[in-house]
Amino acid sequence: MRAYHVIAVVAVLLVGLGVRPIFFAAPTAEADSLSIKRVGVDASQLRQNVENLPVQKFRDMSLVFPGDD
Repeated sequence: MRAYHVIAVVAVLLVGLGVRPIFFAAPTAEADSLSIKRVGVDASQLRQNVENLPVQKFRDMSLVFPGDD
């Protein structure tokens, strides 16, 4: 009879320890979406305001084959 009581107590302890994290877990932190301000860059406005960009000139040699004179 005592073996049944010991098994029952051990079973209750195991179930209690297994269920405890479910009920006593720390609450999940959530971010407030209203506090985040959206900052963006208007790319079209940047392209319209561009003036005097430096230009690099180069000689395209991609279709020059050796032996052509």
